[in-house]
Amino acid sequence: MQNVFEYGFVGASGPAFMFSHAMNVVVGPKIGRKLITGSYVVADVMCSKCGETLGWKYVETFDLKQRYKEGMFVIEKLKLTKRY
Repeated sequence: MQNVFEYGFVGASGPAFMFSHAMNVVVGPKIGRKLITGSYVVADVMCSKCGETLGWKYVETFDLKQRYKEGMFVIEKLKLTKRY
């Protein structure tokens, strides 16, 4: 993954990071979800190798102040640091 954009996000497993691009992931179907900062249309992001959910992608927002998130990926820190 590249281009870390913003810190301070929180996912199901704890701290998360926002990226403008993500590689080796599969984007799931669009779903409506209420998050801390409002309502969004998002898609879960899964590892293309093992299928584990890593985070989500913002597809659409209904708040103009949050529009910068559209198209961005949020990946949970714990999922980035898993050792094999």
